[in-house]
Amino acid sequence: MARAFSEIAFTDSVRSMQSRYGSRTAYAKFDFAEDRRDRLSENEIEFLAERDSFYIATVGENGWPYVQHRGGPKGFLKVLDDKTIGLADFRGNKQLILP
Repeated sequence: MARAFSEIAFTDSVRSMQSRYGSRTAYAKFDFAEDRRDRLSENEIEFLAERDSFYIATVGENGWPYVQHRGGPKGFLKVLDDKTIGLADFRGNKQLILP
């Protein structure tokens, strides 16, 4: 975990709860980490190259999570650059949409 993650995950209310329950000091170091760790390294690139499935998760305009499974032969998921992943979207990748 590094600064890029703390900027997303540690909202003001999260930081408040961290302070309340005594973990803020431990987590504060991530707010000032020099390495943002917001790019894919060789470790992640190698890991992704071996996958035959993964999940895409977003949050819709109503605030509810939206999760989709995608699968294919090993190699269908490609790292295009250190911040971009592409995939071949094969027919049969159905969606499960929960109310």
